[in-house]
Amino acid sequence: MGMGFERMDDIYELAENFYFVQGDGRGLFPYCNGYLLTGEETVLIDTGIGEGKIREIDEKSRIDVVIITHSHPDHILNWYLLEDRHLLLPQQTPDAVHDLELLGQRFAGTLEGGARWVEVFGRGLGLLPLREPDGRFGDGDLLKVGGAELEAIHAPGHLKDHYCFLDRKSGILITTDIDFSSFGPWYCNPEADIEVFQADIRKLMALPYSRACSSHKTPIKGRAISEFEAFMAGFDRHRRTVLELCHPSTTVEEITALSPFFKGRIPDRVIQRTFEGNMIKKILALLVRDGAVEESEGRFRRV
Repeated sequence: MGMGFERMDDIYELAENFYFVQGDGRGLFPYCNGYLLTGEETVLIDTGIGEGKIREIDEKSRIDVVIITHSHPDHILNWYLLEDRHLLLPQQTPDAVHDLELLGQRFAGTLEGGARWVEVFGRGLGLLPLREPDGRFGDGDLLKVGGAELEAIHAPGHLKDHYCFLDRKSGILITTDIDFSSFGPWYCNPEADIEVFQADIRKLMALPYSRACSSHKTPIKGRAISEFEAFMAGFDRHRRTVLELCHPSTTVEEITALSPFFKGRIPDRVIQRTFEGNMIKKILALLVRDGAVEESEGRFRRV
């Protein structure tokens, strides 16, 4: 490993000039894992790896290009440390990223939830609005950066501007927040879509990759079939949980109060209620559509 990276904790080479950087806190929220490309230019994919790691990498090999996979806070945290570098954002990233209040409303879906999001994730994490990018990428674009050839893969089920990347040279697949976590798929923002998310996962599984690398777990060598399948099974687990709670009948508010998914682990109750409520509403809508649940005057009953 060159450039002195061998003396850094939590960073190792996946392929020539292609490095995995485990984020602070083992890459768990509010951090994420990043990926570093060190060919003719040095490229960092996602800045949520931790302030110290960004500064140390930049000292050893000045970061020229920053690529943001999507606009969730754990992926843009500390971007301002590299604000003078070439910044690439997805085509679908909206103007809300330039205003924390608008970003909070986008992610929460309500004024109350949005205001609380700004307090907890905006000011609480020291998040700053993104500046206008120097360029954007879209689905199918080939980014020839840092010696890699990254095919941009739009995977909007998680978030509308969520992207994954397949390096055509090494076969490394960056699955981003299709992250193989035990919680399963995260679709708590209003714009997330369960069925699109499922299609995204199937699309990634069919790609010719040799290693699967996510934003919150360590890389997986080879075909990660069992990991993809276990992650996909999270949708059915969530669905069964809500369906069971629809007997004899219930409301969105009653299910949310039980916190069947987060189990009360999010310290801020407004944020937890907002995110969990969004998940539950999406699941109930599909259950009603599929005839598994009936809705009457805001109450849901299992058929």
